Amino acid sequence: MSDEIEQIRGLLSTLEDRITTSPEDAALRDFAALELPEIIADVTDYLMPQLTPYEASVYFYMFRHSIIGSGTQYVRVSVSGLRHIVSSARADAASGISVQLVAASLKQLVDLGVICKQSEPNRTGTLYKVLIPEEIELCRLAMKSEAIKPDPILNPQSEVDYYNVRENRTLIFERDGYQCEYCRKQLTRFTATLDHITPVSQGGGNEYDNVITACRECNSRKTGKALGDFLADTNPA
Repeated sequence: MSDEIEQIRGLLSTLEDRITTSPEDAALRDFAALELPEIIADVTDYLMPQLTPYEASVYFYMFRHSIIGSGTQYVRVSVSGLRHIVSSARADAASGISVQLVAASLKQLVDLGVICKQSEPNRTGTLYKVLIPEEIELCRLAMKSEAIKPDPILNPQSEVDYYNVRENRTLIFERDGYQCEYCRKQLTRFTATLDHITPVSQGGGNEYDNVITACRECNSRKTGKALGDFLADTNPA
């Protein structure tokens, strides 16, 4: 029986390794050093105002031990192990918050779509995926509300590059909710690309209204096709 249990544990460990080496996580590890300050800024600006202090403390602990600590979005935690991360006004610092408060905070983070449960609990805890702001609907809505189209009088779009300038690219991603405008796949800053509605080869430019968010697959398939032609090929009558 003990041998069978060890075999099962080995299989589970292998599955977890596969989960934590996804293409998205590989991209996160490759670019985390450059993107981490912006991810933290987005967490602070768009997520923290929507969480309670307990939820925020649990999220930041998991963020610290996943994205910052290992360069992946996965971390295994237990309710008892999380008790020490913040002290309650109703308890002394040594005892930390109650198990019930930690469990409630974890459940609420899952319900809000801030973290995702990836496995059933075992002796060392439960595996969770820690989402970054563009994967969280609450944050995407907040981003969209701030991604205001530039004033064409004060800031002529023909003079602004929304394809090559990094800050402007981010405005387009936020405007589109980090979703592919063709297949509606949810993307992140590591997987999103920009596509020209009217291809450059047909006279299209890099202005605000001519670039949209696309996944790599759709962007590659569209290539130099006009939008109408691409959609006709994708959805034939």
